[in-house]
Amino acid sequence: MNYDVIVIGSGPGGYVAAIRASQLGKKVAVVEKESLGGVCLNWGCIPTKALLKSAQVFNYAQHAKDYGVKIGGKITPDFKGMVDRSRGVADSMSKGIQFLFKKNKIESIEGFGRLTSDKKVEVEDKDGKKTTYEAESIIIATGARSRELPNLPIDGEKVIGYRKAMTLEKQPESMVIVGSGAIGSEFAYFYNAIGTNVTLVEYMPNILPLEDEDVSKQLGRSFKKAKIKVMTSSSVEEVDTSGDKCKVKIKTKKGEEEVEADIVLSAVGITANIENMGLEDAGVKTEKGKIIVDEFYKTNVDGIYAIGDVIPGPALAHLASHEGITCVEKIAGENPEPIDYGNIPGNTYTMPEVASVGMTEKQAKEEGYEVKVGKFPFTASGKAKAAGNADGFVKVIFDAKYGEWLGAHMIGENVTELITEAVVARKLETTGHEIIKSVHPHPTMSEAVMEAVADAYDEVIHI
Repeated sequence: MNYDVIVIGSGPGGYVAAIRASQLGKKVAVVEKESLGGVCLNWGCIPTKALLKSAQVFNYAQHAKDYGVKIGGKITPDFKGMVDRSRGVADSMSKGIQFLFKKNKIESIEGFGRLTSDKKVEVEDKDGKKTTYEAESIIIATGARSRELPNLPIDGEKVIGYRKAMTLEKQPESMVIVGSGAIGSEFAYFYNAIGTNVTLVEYMPNILPLEDEDVSKQLGRSFKKAKIKVMTSSSVEEVDTSGDKCKVKIKTKKGEEEVEADIVLSAVGITANIENMGLEDAGVKTEKGKIIVDEFYKTNVDGIYAIGDVIPGPALAHLASHEGITCVEKIAGENPEPIDYGNIPGNTYTMPEVASVGMTEKQAKEEGYEVKVGKFPFTASGKAKAAGNADGFVKVIFDAKYGEWLGAHMIGENVTELITEAVVARKLETTGHEIIKSVHPHPTMSEAVMEAVADAYDEVIHI
């Protein structure tokens, strides 16, 4: 039962760490209490994108005549079919992880893993049987779950979290979504697109409050145009679930308002899964519900590491994967470069999509930078016009003194595919003029990046 590395949790942090450790010659086991792939593959990143794609296809079908295509009969969403397709995609991806584990000779151990006082891993299976395993290095990658507010307890029936929102038995006629981060906004788009009456409640002045203000306001306009009721600077005070419908009391700047809905979705953030894991027994330090680690993800206890949503920082699947790779390369005696947390892209898969990396304009100014800001609207993009969706823009921020690319913020169709140009350019310390002089193919959405940079330097052609 001895291993070089045991990973607890098989999400995008855990399974990637395990595979990289195996590539580096380590004997590896992964402990997982549910399905391989964790939340991302089974309940998050992948199946939600399948649902969003179904909504997009439905939207295209509804507007087929705008593209010169005639479709006979009434077009209606098949909610069960959408959910079934989403689950099928998730199951397929989870089986893909099983294949990768077999290919890389990684042992999968089913059960709930916890640390012991002598730095071993005790695994309890579904029948209650406990088995102890040993390893030189233990990596905690147990992810996170929906956070519950005291005044918004999740009952799994009328007040639900994101997992239940993906597998409802029937489409609700109305829904109140509390919280407009990536999860809340994506579900607002999905349910609105298939005909549910959606109210989106956000405590901060703008939806997607962590994004650049221009982007947040643009998404707010797009949502309102789609007939989503957006309530910013508002908070849910109470939910009465005693009747057929939920009665939601919402405090706004103008006073209290009551909204009725079939379902209330709580999307107010996440809580790290670190309870009952034996962290105290093993002496692992935590702070504010997170495990404290160094730049290579080592805890205060030799041989114990942590990555992903259980440590401080953005809760992003792609970040967890890179943390896992960096962690095991350090364990294996390699010389990995610490991750630059200032250059981590974030995507939100609404319609229009949102993507960003680096500082917002406000953050850059607060840091004392004199900035050059460029913006290119997709209304001036031939590709966006031809595609039939010209909402949004690309916005870039440069340091006026040295030309450092401080941030990029995008909203529009397929911008989640465009943001990588900015990530790579910032990694390579590329200047604005190098972007302008790099020939971008026409017609593409990517031209908007070049044009936005050109706008920052007063060289833009097409606006």
